[in-house]
Amino acid sequence: MPDDRLDTSQAPRPGLLPPLPLLAGLALAVVCSVALVWLVGEDTLTASAYGSALLVVVILGLIIARRAEETDSTLPALPDWSVTVAAIEHPSQAVAVTDRANRLTCANRRYIDWFGEQNSPPNIPVSAEAQSHLLTLARTAWRDGKCAAPRIADDDGERFWDISVERVGRGENYLVWRFAEVVPRRLGDGVAAEVSGPFGAVLSRAGIELALVGPDGLVLAGTPGLSERALGNAKQPTSGQEFVNLLRVDEEDRLFFAAEGQEGTPQTLVHIPLDAPEARHTSDADKAPSLMLLIDSSVSVGGGFDSSSQSAMPQLETLLSALSLGIATTDNDGRFLFANKAFLRATGLGGKRLPQYPSDLVIAEDKGPLADAVRRHAKGPAASGDIPVRFASEPDEPVSVGLAGVRGIGEAAVLLSLSDSTEEKRLRRQVAQATKMQAVGQLAGGVAHDFNNVLTAIIGYCDLMQLRHVPGDSDYDDIQQIKANSNRAASLTRQLLAFSRQQTLRPVVLQLPDVVSEVSQLLTRLMGDRIEFSVSHDRNLGAVRADPQQLEQVIVNLAVNARDAMQARGDGSGKLTLSTRRIRAADVQRMNVDAMPVHDYTALIVCDTGGGIPPHLLNKIFEPFFTTKEQGKGTGLGLSTVYGIVKQSNGWIFCDNIPAPDGKPVGACFTIYLPVYDGPETAQAAVQRVKSRGATAWSGGARLLLVEDEDMVRAVAERALARAGYLVTACSDGEEGLAAIANGGDFDLVLTDVVMPGMDGPAMARAIRKTKPNIPILFMSGYAEEQLRRDIDIKDMHFIPKPFSVQQINDKVAEVLAAEERENA
Repeated sequence: MPDDRLDTSQAPRPGLLPPLPLLAGLALAVVCSVALVWLVGEDTLTASAYGSALLVVVILGLIIARRAEETDSTLPALPDWSVTVAAIEHPSQAVAVTDRANRLTCANRRYIDWFGEQNSPPNIPVSAEAQSHLLTLARTAWRDGKCAAPRIADDDGERFWDISVERVGRGENYLVWRFAEVVPRRLGDGVAAEVSGPFGAVLSRAGIELALVGPDGLVLAGTPGLSERALGNAKQPTSGQEFVNLLRVDEEDRLFFAAEGQEGTPQTLVHIPLDAPEARHTSDADKAPSLMLLIDSSVSVGGGFDSSSQSAMPQLETLLSALSLGIATTDNDGRFLFANKAFLRATGLGGKRLPQYPSDLVIAEDKGPLADAVRRHAKGPAASGDIPVRFASEPDEPVSVGLAGVRGIGEAAVLLSLSDSTEEKRLRRQVAQATKMQAVGQLAGGVAHDFNNVLTAIIGYCDLMQLRHVPGDSDYDDIQQIKANSNRAASLTRQLLAFSRQQTLRPVVLQLPDVVSEVSQLLTRLMGDRIEFSVSHDRNLGAVRADPQQLEQVIVNLAVNARDAMQARGDGSGKLTLSTRRIRAADVQRMNVDAMPVHDYTALIVCDTGGGIPPHLLNKIFEPFFTTKEQGKGTGLGLSTVYGIVKQSNGWIFCDNIPAPDGKPVGACFTIYLPVYDGPETAQAAVQRVKSRGATAWSGGARLLLVEDEDMVRAVAERALARAGYLVTACSDGEEGLAAIANGGDFDLVLTDVVMPGMDGPAMARAIRKTKPNIPILFMSGYAEEQLRRDIDIKDMHFIPKPFSVQQINDKVAEVLAAEERENA
């Protein structure tokens, strides 16, 4: 940190008067000087004049010194940042303070260790996407006071942080950044409680002791019987003890508990490493603990191992099967003797029969190395190690298998350990997919928003040109073509906004069968004569809240995709089934989908016989611009639009293949879950009902304040409103619009863009409402209305989406002014 920011001491200030000895010295010097002048000149008048002048000089000097000290005492002290640094020190959280210029003012030690003392948020060493997210967080915090974001990744994607930002200070000129590292759950977490709890007591009674040992060799937890056998005192805890000090070795290299000495029974030690594969090459401090299994030689193992029946020591098998760690044993020849359920799950066997050799579980390239490793641990001295392999069930996921040579437990020669990471892998894939979809959605939404500004200008100029031409003119048809293609482009942006969940929805409370009925006739024509189309509905379906037009688009998109899939198969015949079902909360709970809230749902199910979707593509079908159709026959936005509409309606969509008896898919089935709505009628539905009855026409002459940073959009809107008879004052940004109000402008309506450089639309609107609390505000934006209403807390705000035509903006302005007139009447 710069030294000039850390002024930790203040020098003591001198008094406003000189000390008494100094005053006495000055007086004596004055007297001696006057006496010397009188002795030399022998003139009393001259000596008196000299003394008076000297006294005046001394007094003036004292006055000047006092004023300088008073001025120095009024200087402000530099802030003592060392106190702040001491206050924000945290062992596991990085904290930094930045000023208005994004300069790092101070930071704690954890922040400097992670990001360096020269890097201030958001310029820390993270990915470009994360830096963009940090910039957004900074802007939001300066605007709203605080904000937070989960899961920001570093450049390598190996470390993640949860971040919160808060605006602080007397002048609110600083931001406090807090970075909390997201630490994944390690395999050894929770094992200590099991070892020292009732499960450990059962092992102790069976003659088996367990010790959880850290990478530094200290015992973290042990079974209840370990203290008595190793320390001679059942009440003395083993935690904190050196594990090697708990055991003793005789001349024959046999292990005994230290307190029992060689008079006790020999022990067999099995080392089970609990570290994850990715942690094997890190420093010792980063490794997970190990599980030390001590088996007493007096433990009954029945008839030993029976390789033919694959049954091992019954008591030990039962105990090992209770572990979440995958455990298996082999004999001297490398044949499997036993494997617990966790090992079967981790290797992808499930309920299948255990093969003869461990090498039968892996891909061809790893068969030789694994067989050699098992043979080496079976024939050599008792030792442990690990080997990376890829199982045939998941050839793209390398895992690490732990091997340990064991002696004295029958025919068992090698113990294999493997963590069951099935659930972890599934969650990792889901998080990666969700992160990718979110990133693509943000990109699509940003592109669509900027493109809407361009389309607004093109459509608006086409409308203005058509006012000067009539059908039959040479230019009229060309203008119509430009406008038609612009509307097609606007439809494409609506699909992008639908995928990114940023389109404007008009949700109403409805019944799904009504929507299906509206679109059934169209679907019958789309399917043709060779595809059988059927519809079925459950009784007592719950009402849902959604946009009926968007739901119709969802059904049509799914039906068209199904038709194309069926027509691509042979004779093009097939069957399309559309049904609705009532899903109760208990059924959702049995589905065991973690992310899906337990609630009553109404399901829309669309099934076809088009041959299904390849399993490796199921995770990609909802991505934008991904299509399995031939080039030129699909945009790849159909299913992504469906996904965006469903998610924006608070619903869920899943796709599954319909299997045939031989296991091959015969078709695909899309299931959409929409939550049952049991609330009152929404405000938007009431607005739609008012619009259907018609709005009061507004005559021209109203005074409008138009604020838009895009020159072409501002010019189109200004010309359109001026032609309608309004008095328009156009401004290019929020500061200029606020100045127009401050300079005495009296307006009936403020029409403003939302996102603008400098002061944005909402900030300007809040400032205007302070002086004119009743003036109506009409926002225009390419983002979704619902999203803006969540982010902008302004009473009685109105909204018009981009792109809009000349007629649409005139009608919207007239509608807002008419509503305001009715309220004031």
